[in-house]
Amino acid sequence: MHTRFTAEQLDDPAIADCERNLRACVHCGFCLSTCPTYTLLGDELDSPRGRIYLIKDMLEHDRPASAEVALHVDRCLSCLACQTTCPSGVHYQHLIDYARAHVEDTYKRPLVDRTLRNLLAWLLPHPGRFRLALMLAGLARPFRGLVKGRLGAMLALAPARLPRSDADALREVFPAAGPRRARVALLTGCAQRVIAPSINAATIRLLNRHGVEVVVPRQSGCCGAIVHHIGKAAQARALAIRAIQAWTDEAEARGLDAIVVNTSGCGTEIKDYGHIFRGDPIWAEPAARVAALARDISEFMAEIGLKPVMPAAGLTVAYHAACSLQHGQKVTAQPKALLAAAGFTVRDVPEGHLCCGSAGTYNLLQPEIAGQLKRRKLENIAKVAPDIVATGNIGCITQLAAGAGVPVLHTVELLDWATGGPRPEALGGKI
Repeated sequence: MHTRFTAEQLDDPAIADCERNLRACVHCGFCLSTCPTYTLLGDELDSPRGRIYLIKDMLEHDRPASAEVALHVDRCLSCLACQTTCPSGVHYQHLIDYARAHVEDTYKRPLVDRTLRNLLAWLLPHPGRFRLALMLAGLARPFRGLVKGRLGAMLALAPARLPRSDADALREVFPAAGPRRARVALLTGCAQRVIAPSINAATIRLLNRHGVEVVVPRQSGCCGAIVHHIGKAAQARALAIRAIQAWTDEAEARGLDAIVVNTSGCGTEIKDYGHIFRGDPIWAEPAARVAALARDISEFMAEIGLKPVMPAAGLTVAYHAACSLQHGQKVTAQPKALLAAAGFTVRDVPEGHLCCGSAGTYNLLQPEIAGQLKRRKLENIAKVAPDIVATGNIGCITQLAAGAGVPVLHTVELLDWATGGPRPEALGGKI
């Protein structure tokens, strides 16, 4: 792609990085076939190629984002299926991240949209606030059929019953059972801690059982992914710095073999810290070290290997590959191999490259498109007639659980169960 940036513009490292990615695009259109929004809407501007043209035009002319640019950038899920498909190596993640921040900084959104985004950015990174919001939403949940649009989508996604808070259960160090093989920090997440604390509990039990000491640094907090995804780059950066400092302090004081992440959206963000903080005189080096230590739980377990497992009674598991894991981190084989090693019959979901519509806050901000993608995903899951659906991201679990007809669990919960942990509560009496 030909670009016309001035030398002065290219003095900005962010613009120079965008230009490299823009020039890598060869207009081939391979990305169209795997883009969920183009698949549904058929609009070139709702494809990666179309968005690239909009971003190029906006940045070359150093213009504020227009309503049209904001519309089509907002409709992008950041699923990164296009990045997997692209034969030219366009790093679309970095382009769309910069475009989101530019839109946020230069476009004045309508009041309702602006207020909702600010509210989500204030709530979601803080488990205490988020828990209180869900408790209030629970009171309004019986009336969700009367409420449409984004507010209706929020009420529909609010759980009917909140699990007990994990505040008392999350101490700082969880020692290994038997001889210690490794020492890791665990990112406990934000929304996940409130909606499904069972995932962190299963992760800790599984790691401890395999000789891994787990530490949860109190100051690590949110990784910044959720607000980065809606263009709030400064807030995301501040949250990331806090996490980087906490993990760096822990690594330097007592040593870390890995930073284990069981929320794949967060994992994609943390593994990109080296790029986000590139050139920063203070944080570039520690950010790169943290990024190099980050491992999805399935990656880490594949590296150390599963202990002998208990029979899984021939249960069939449909593996839903979270976009942030398969496209963002390129972790594809490990979760399925671990589930198979744990005794489950694993089935791929047709159209597995397509997003389920969760995508961070997407199902709250773009409920109509998210709803179409959810229905399509559930139809494809039903085709393999599973007993259980397994996935690696809390957003996908929340998006799919209500309509799947079978339990939707995190992969780690099944691995914990198969290696001696408790039966997942979400299975109920169905299996």
